[in-house]
Formats: sequence, C-alpha cells, structure tokens
Amino acid sequence: MSDFDALSLTQELIRRQSITPDDQGCQELLAQILGDAGFKIDKQRYGEVDNLFAWHGNDSKDSQSLLFVGHTDVVATGDENLWKHPPFAAIIDGEYLYGRGAADMKCAVAAFTLAVIDFVQANPNHLGKIAILITSDEEGEAIDGIKKMMPHIAKNHKFDFCVVGEPSSSEVLGDVVRIGRRGSLHAEIIIHGKQGHVAYPENALNPVFLAAPFIAELSNYQWDQGNNDFPPTSFQISSVTTSTNTSNIIPADMILQTNFRFSPESDKKSLEKQLQQILSNYKLEYSINWNLSGLPFHCTNSLLKEAIKNSIIANSNTETEFNTGGGTSDGRFIAPFGVEVVELGVVNKTIHQIDECVLVNDVTYLHDIYLQVTKDLMT
Repeated sequence: MSDFDALSLTQELIRRQSITPDDQGCQELLAQILGDAGFKIDKQRYGEVDNLFAWHGNDSKDSQSLLFVGHTDVVATGDENLWKHPPFAAIIDGEYLYGRGAADMKCAVAAFTLAVIDFVQANPNHLGKIAILITSDEEGEAIDGIKKMMPHIAKNHKFDFCVVGEPSSSEVLGDVVRIGRRGSLHAEIIIHGKQGHVAYPENALNPVFLAAPFIAELSNYQWDQGNNDFPPTSFQISSVTTSTNTSNIIPADMILQTNFRFSPESDKKSLEKQLQQILSNYKLEYSINWNLSGLPFHCTNSLLKEAIKNSIIANSNTETEFNTGGGTSDGRFIAPFGVEVVELGVVNKTIHQIDECVLVNDVTYLHDIYLQVTKDLMT
C-alpha cells in the first residue's frame, strides 16, 4: 500500500521542478510506487527525455487492456514574484492547490497512478493488462517522448483503450471529455518576386503585392465541411516576413508561416493539393516546406465512452460533453496503433498561467473517476 493519497502525491510531484525536459525524479518516485505494487517497470531515456512505462497483467483475447498516459514535465513559471504562492511549493490555500503543473498535469498523473494501484490490489489476478506511460517531453518538442515510446512498447504490448490525463474540463470536473483531436499540418509558403530599389518599382516584382489576392482568398476558403464531431478544417497564417528588412529595398521573397488544424475529412495530401491549386490559380512563383506534426484521431468506441460518462456522473454528478476541441496532445501518438483514445482531466482554466491551480476536491474525485473507469473496462 502506498503511503500517498492522490492529493499528497500531487503535492510531492509539484515540488519537483520538472521544467521540460528535466524530470527531476518524478518518474523515479512513480516507478518506485508502482514497482512496490507489483507493476513491471520499463524506463527509457531518449536524448534528454525520461520516459516510464509500467504494466500489470497480460494481453488476452478474452479481456480488455487499458493504458493511462501523461507527462511529468511542466512549462516555465514566468516571473515567480507574480505568483500568489511559490510555484513549486504546492501550497493549499482555501479550496485550491496551487503550483506549476497542478492542473497540467501532475494531478492526473498522481490520480491515475494510484487508481491503477488500487485496482490491482483489489484485483491481483485480473484479466487483461493495465498500464501507465509517462514522458517528460510533452510540453517541449515531443520528439523523444511518447512518439518514440509507442513503437518501443508496441513490439510487446497491445492496448484497446487509452485515457490521456490532459486537463480537458472547462468549468467543472468532467464537463468536457475530448474524444479526438484535429491534425496539425505546418506549411512554410515562400512567394518569390524580384528584388529591387523602392524608387524603381518598374524593375522589381514585390512579392507582398503579388500574394495579396491569394492571402485574401485563404482567409475565407473552406477546406472541408467537418463532421458531427469535428469542426471544418481551419487555416491560419501565424507569421509574415520578407527576405529583407531594409526600408529602401523591395524584397525578393515573402515568407508565410501557416498551419492547418484539420479534421478527419481532410488529410495531408488533400490539403497540399488544394493549397497548390490556389497558388497556381494566381500564377505565383512559390516554394513550400511541409511539416506534419500530428494526425487527427477520433474515438468512436461506445464501451469506452459509456464507461467515461458513467464514472463522471457517479463521482462528480456532472453531465459530460464529448468534443474534439483544443490543440494537439500525446494522444496523436497513441491512436495510430489501433488504440481508442480519450482525454479526461481537471479544469484547464489556469494551465500555463501564473497561479496555476486545481480544486483540492477534484484531485480525489479524479482518482475515483479513473478507478471506476478501470473497473468498468477491466472487470
């Protein structure tokens, strides 16, 4: 039996200043707790990133397998003088626990770690496999974390369901659960003109002026219709620069940094084709550099969704909305392996902010929700 409950373990994790990718011993502590409870431990370090995989039980054709996924790394604190309490002190003030990572997502890591331990201690001979997967690279480049761990794990392990502990809730615990995320595709578009002196525009081609009608069309272009669970694909320009910063030179190139957040109704190939067709319509000279950072995923499994919904109602008396909003998460690295993925965690209003906090009661409720989900799926 662990000496921790969900609240005290959350506090202990917060006290460790695990700014990406420095884990600061968080995973070592979790590995010790899980190992003492009979879990098998697999620790992998890629580059500067620590990763922890722990499991109990075995794969079976006649049973389900469940994976909880989270991260121990946190974002930087900003100016610590602006915090109500020191960001790594894990102080409880009134109804709230304050600290960097309280909501995103050390509370969830503590809650599901102890939930799987509680389940195993009550069901030591359970069918199927239950596991957790932790990285210290979610808030960073996300290259040496879950992205590398999943191919490593998939050699010997298979999972049916996955719960990612990202802070999905909006106003109260459990009011929103993510059943998918949009894909993310970056495109660096370089519009080529001809450099020249600003006093002699007849001898140059300004790429900014050339691209203006193209950009105007992009602002209203509809890439797809979306579907019942996903909004239509969106396209945004995040940066506009030119190849020169000199006031008396017409630049040779204009560089657009852009991003698609795309639904399952589109894919990399279809978006590339549409964008290149628009560029061709305006007879622009251009180059494009593509970077696919994540595919969309979509949970359609009714058994998993019912287990999530029922556990939230039973433990927090909240009606749940399933949606696919928000940015990307490590779930994008799990779903391609045939796993049904959902994201369920605490309220996300203060994540990455000064005075990040979580309701003290929600820490316990989240543990109970995770435990009930585990029971419903594994027994």
